[in-house]
Amino acid sequence: MPEPALAEQECEACTTEDDPLEPEEYADYRAEIRDDVWTVVDDHHLEGTYTFADFRDALEFTDEVGELAEAEWHHPAIELEWGEVMIELWTHKLDGLHKTDFVMAARMDRIYDDYEPDEGA
Repeated sequence: MPEPALAEQECEACTTEDDPLEPEEYADYRAEIRDDVWTVVDDHHLEGTYTFADFRDALEFTDEVGELAEAEWHHPAIELEWGEVMIELWTHKLDGLHKTDFVMAARMDRIYDDYEPDEGA
């Protein structure tokens, strides 16, 4: 049976025994998050920029991401501007990337589906 989509998987806590993921280990996870939003920086963290039609949508999205982060106890750095939300995400305990970072990014992508501006608008 195939594994469920990344956004549907559990956020698993890491331990001090875990090592940060190497590029070949996170390649499949990377393929399941939006490449027009997310970039892996220095094999250390994810940076994402979501765009919005206005400030209110960006603010509401930020609130939903905050609720997700609190529920999963996995908190990103979030910067909110008019029409943009920038996110940095990594596992602090490992000082690098863990599968949970990609699960969270995939869930944020799903939240964004309700806000993404129409291309023709």
